[in-house]
Amino acid sequence: MIVFDQVSKVYPTGNTVLENVSFHINPGEFVILTGPSGAGKTTVGRLLIRDLLPTSGSIKVGEWDLAKMKPGHVSELRRHVGVVFQDYKIIPDKTVFENIALALEIIGYPGKQIEDRVKHLLELVGIPDKKDLFPVQLSGGELQRAAIARAIVSEPKLLFADEPTGNLDDQTAADIYQLLLAIHNLGTTVIMCTHNRSFLDPGHRHINLEKGKITLDTSSSSQPARAAPLREGHKSKEEKHKKTKE
Repeated sequence: MIVFDQVSKVYPTGNTVLENVSFHINPGEFVILTGPSGAGKTTVGRLLIRDLLPTSGSIKVGEWDLAKMKPGHVSELRRHVGVVFQDYKIIPDKTVFENIALALEIIGYPGKQIEDRVKHLLELVGIPDKKDLFPVQLSGGELQRAAIARAIVSEPKLLFADEPTGNLDDQTAADIYQLLLAIHNLGTTVIMCTHNRSFLDPGHRHINLEKGKITLDTSSSSQPARAAPLREGHKSKEEKHKKTKE
């Protein structure tokens, strides 16, 4: 599903954030990406959604080679790669429901399907009674749950969660981790960035970054997996929605 091949990222200031980073992640994996602040974890996420391009090396996500991707296909990529940002990026003047529904409205889902999907996600993340509240009315944990719901609203194959527990108390952080496990159990590939090693589990893959370099990767496979198509299922869903609208 995901292949990083000798990826480096150097900013115009000369700051090297990633240096010759290589890994592959197969569909269905749960990966813990650790490292101190500034190690390059967030940059990995930005590269995955083509918010940045690598200075050198190649990145494949599913059937896409991100360096060769046409600008018009970036929005399609981002429907398949959900991101939970460190600062939530929840729109402050929209309700929880409106924040989650927005992506589906842009795609063109019918109103009833949007309502049903958002209701289901609010139940899944544990805040069904918060749908009409604004972000300022939510706790940190509730904001994170809303952000996770928004990230998976279009049923992405991959979820990248950037320090999703960083600003939360221990119990709330543990609850968010359990929520990510539940999403993974539904078939989503999950990459969880954290500097908190208490979330490390022998059953999950662990990649550690230090100063932009991989210092540990517990993957048992040494051969890159062939990137699996991401768009196959989505095409049929879009056709379904078009038929519904007609």
